[in-house]
Amino acid sequence: MSNVRLAVFAAGVAVAAAVFGPKVLSEAWLLPPLVVFIGLVVVHDRLIRRGDRAERAVAFYEAGVARLEGRWMGRSESSGEAFREAAHPYSEDLDLFGQGSLFELLSLARTRAGECTLAAWLLSPATAEEVIARQPAVAELAPKLDLREDLWLIGAPVAAGMHPEELRRWGDAEPSASGKGLRLVAPVLASLTIAALVAWWTLGIGSVPFQVMLVIQSGFALSLRGRVRQTILAVDAPCRDLALFSALLERLESEDFDAPRLRSLLEALDSGEHLASERIARLRRYVDLLDARRNQLFVPIGALLLWSTQLALAIEDWRIAWGPKLGEWLEAVGEIEALASLAGFHFENPTSVFPEILAEGTRFEAMALAHPLLPSERRIVNDVALGEELQLLVVSGSNMSGKSTLLRTVGTNAVLALAGGAVVAEHLRVSRLAIGASIRIQDSLLEGSSHFYAEIQRLRQIMELADGETPLLFLVDEILHGTNSHDRGVGAEAVVRGFVERGALGLVTTHDLALARVADALAPRAANVHFEDHLEAGVIAFDYRLRPGVVEKSNALELMRAVGLAV
Repeated sequence: MSNVRLAVFAAGVAVAAAVFGPKVLSEAWLLPPLVVFIGLVVVHDRLIRRGDRAERAVAFYEAGVARLEGRWMGRSESSGEAFREAAHPYSEDLDLFGQGSLFELLSLARTRAGECTLAAWLLSPATAEEVIARQPAVAELAPKLDLREDLWLIGAPVAAGMHPEELRRWGDAEPSASGKGLRLVAPVLASLTIAALVAWWTLGIGSVPFQVMLVIQSGFALSLRGRVRQTILAVDAPCRDLALFSALLERLESEDFDAPRLRSLLEALDSGEHLASERIARLRRYVDLLDARRNQLFVPIGALLLWSTQLALAIEDWRIAWGPKLGEWLEAVGEIEALASLAGFHFENPTSVFPEILAEGTRFEAMALAHPLLPSERRIVNDVALGEELQLLVVSGSNMSGKSTLLRTVGTNAVLALAGGAVVAEHLRVSRLAIGASIRIQDSLLEGSSHFYAEIQRLRQIMELADGETPLLFLVDEILHGTNSHDRGVGAEAVVRGFVERGALGLVTTHDLALARVADALAPRAANVHFEDHLEAGVIAFDYRLRPGVVEKSNALELMRAVGLAV
């Protein structure tokens, strides 16, 4: 197409040379190459946009195949790095955000509203009623691959997308008085001014009428200058990428859903006589037209037409009528994108199941539970059952045997379950739980805190969660291993007893076999379980299977010898 355009342009140059040079052709011969060239420009632009869309579709499916093959880490356009919270009770410990995180695996959001909604769901477990409402929506969206593809293809990457909070604040801000009356005056003045100018040029009536209208029009514009400037400044930042928002709304409005939650979200996009996408498209046109004022060649024409004044008044009236609805539309789009992200995970993991959500009691019972971030061929499944009868599992085992991975497996699936998603298990029964984890605790040179101090600070935070109204699921790795064995034993028993007495459920890991007595002291509400290892041809091997009781050996000396230490 580029070559054809070039050929037509060359032909046009040749015709122009014949017209304006020896004048062997009339000016009418310039019209055919001009029309053909304009048509080719339009067709070429469409081909370019189709090519760009095809390239994005390729990227969408390549990313899906990478997730299926376990090559997805670091390939996403957004890993949720902005949502990382070091002080959050489980975010860092369960790898929710950052490269190789749960967010990177899940997120298909193309707007910041969708990203923020998904992040909020991962950071804050929902009520049982909310989870039960989300599950049918996720299940219905799972086979809708075309919808998820279209939502992905629409618009640019999220990094260049909408800023929902700015747009929401703009819509909710107190607008100035309605300009409907002024919107009638402005075009009348502009029309009279243009008419006076045309009459001066064509009828020879003189410049006085034009000068009079110009003074009146200028006075009108100056009287509104502050208001117009305020409107333009306010709309500039939040209304970027309205085309993306309008296209997303239009695509969603074309769907027909059965799940009650999805139907209610679509109803939120229906603004009566016109759909939300049409309302946003109108605002987009106003903003795009307003941008014409930046063209220096258009400035004198814009002044005669009261361009900025008319559009600022139109934008302000739009905000008065529909600004309060922006928040609802953003929330609806964000929630559908978050649900679609959870649906994509369920679609790509067909053996995943929706958990049974219990409205009462305190329970986490899983059969064949596996870590969602691991490729399917590397997943090792284990059963974990905690409830009001058995509240605590003390997990012992040698180094690298799978203790920390078990904690993350339980925690990550709990996060998925309480966000409304499917989990990697044969079956899961879970009640609403607050989650607290102490798995990845680090000291801080800048803050002057040791590892032990950082750990006890986190344990205090988790204990405060246990005092809340929502029952707690606690996950503590190598409890108090930053202090001496005597203090560790006394402190660990006191901390764990505090959790159990507050009705919490959880797992505590240790490689210190002396701490196994904690479970004995709290029996029958606590039990010991362990992971084993064995030597195969001089190499330590693990099967990562959870077994009842206390581990009977350690592999520390074997590991030291394996790396060449003479012990």
